[in-house]
Amino acid sequence: MAAHTAGSSSALTVEVLSDLEIVLRRTFDAPRALVFKTMTDPALIPKWWGPHGYTTIVDKMELRPGGEWRFVHRAPNGRETAFHGVYREIAPPERLVYTFEWEGMPGHVSTETIRFEERDGKTTMINTVRYASVEDRDGVLNSGMQKGATETMDRLALLVEEHSV
Repeated sequence: MAAHTAGSSSALTVEVLSDLEIVLRRTFDAPRALVFKTMTDPALIPKWWGPHGYTTIVDKMELRPGGEWRFVHRAPNGRETAFHGVYREIAPPERLVYTFEWEGMPGHVSTETIRFEERDGKTTMINTVRYASVEDRDGVLNSGMQKGATETMDRLALLVEEHSV
């Protein structure tokens, strides 16, 4: 089944870079300042973060280097799971670096480095994810992450395109 993409945004691509890294890439039909703001505004995150049908609660979001974040997902069946991390670098609207850990598997921490590149009013988000081990990387790749990430990025695309009009 093909993923729905908003407007003239591109579909999410996932590429294995190395034993420890993958890159997720998506182009949005919106300026990078808007994409960056939407990805870092705690009032907007519940509108797009997570797969279709899930709700997200921003439990904590200290948007500063060393600041902590924690988001709680609620599935359609009511089951909850949470994710958390620490912001390492925030350079609006160009770059965002933070750690990411699913509380369902404590101790498996990755680092996400997101670059936002704008060209002709469109923004390409390049998210390089570095894992502690090849097993962690493969576990994520085999978990259905691509489907969830695609749905999440589709929701983000719809939101930024609504606000860029």
